[in-house]
Amino acid sequence: MIPLVEPGPALEPERITRYSRQLMLPGFGEDAQRRLGAARVLVIGAGGLGSAIVPVLAGSGIGTIGVADDDVVELSNLHRQLSHGVGDIGRPKVDSLADTVRAIDSDRELIIHHERLTSQNLSAILEQYDLVVDGSDNFPTRYLANDAAELAGKPLVWGSILRFHGQVGVAWRDRGPTFRDLFPSPPPADETLSCELGGVLPSLCTAIGSLMATEVVKLVVGIGEPLLGRVLFYDALTSRTREIAYAADDARAPVTELIDYEQFCGIPSDSAADDVEATSAAELLQWRRERRPVRLIDVREPHEARARRIPGGELLPMGRLDEGEGLEAAPDDAQDAPIVIYCERDPRSRRAARTLTERGFRVTYLSGGIQAFVAVGGDVVQDAASPENTPTEMVSS
Repeated sequence: MIPLVEPGPALEPERITRYSRQLMLPGFGEDAQRRLGAARVLVIGAGGLGSAIVPVLAGSGIGTIGVADDDVVELSNLHRQLSHGVGDIGRPKVDSLADTVRAIDSDRELIIHHERLTSQNLSAILEQYDLVVDGSDNFPTRYLANDAAELAGKPLVWGSILRFHGQVGVAWRDRGPTFRDLFPSPPPADETLSCELGGVLPSLCTAIGSLMATEVVKLVVGIGEPLLGRVLFYDALTSRTREIAYAADDARAPVTELIDYEQFCGIPSDSAADDVEATSAAELLQWRRERRPVRLIDVREPHEARARRIPGGELLPMGRLDEGEGLEAAPDDAQDAPIVIYCERDPRSRRAARTLTERGFRVTYLSGGIQAFVAVGGDVVQDAASPENTPTEMVSS
């Protein structure tokens, strides 16, 4: 491997002491550490993977780390996103992660990109960096990151996690195949699960995140054999790994521009909204204040409904709906009431509304979910079995 980055300035005595356990590694030495110090790495995502990757990169001595994420810390993040704490709830994840880096090494430069990455802004952002790491949780961003890296001629370290499984790879069009060679087209949008919908084992984040950070160090320093043309799969339940080798598809059309990746992945735009109508949180609140009959269908899991729910709602988890279960007959006093589907935000309720519409029901989904309803002053209830000290406004799916 040819090192990706030229060495930076000579190490000061304090830096030699800090990195002494790395400097003694065979084939590493001060020259490799100086390359790390000169490297500029962009990490996409400050969630499960990003919050595991960034501290390792900072501790390893990467000189400049950029973090791009537009989300905020929620209570349900804390079991797996270990760079965030209870005191960070409600803060931008990039700000919380910046504090974590400063606590590790105040001399590391962390550049915050508190924005959603798009085809319009990623190319300009990527110009500042030598390498990009994709720790996102959705296919549009994965294809966007791959294509932007390909156009820039820069390596991409990517990883993904879901439930008990994770995978890691390296894409670099100049040196080997890319993410598009492995996955030429995205799976149908209706068949993909996110951690919000499918769940994830907490330790999987640190396991896959550590592997991704290791690939970054190898590329920057030029040691070892990176995961180019290989994808590593990890099954946490069996503690087994396996590799699949793949090659560049010479017949594949080269990437020439960045496109609309949500459209490419079959995700309807907000304006299309899955061809189902939305009810705003403010509108639902007004109906309830007017005591207008509304039939509320909660498509979250029972434990989520126990934590907090809108009073009067009926529970119909998305999994049961997917298995063919439908709505029960409406009570007599709700025969003509509008049906509003809701979840924590609205991904599941959109999908449920589309499914029920296809089955002949006239429904809408609550735009923004229960989070938006709480934000406009809507009342929620909590079962007695739920922890009394759990702030209901912070619970997330």
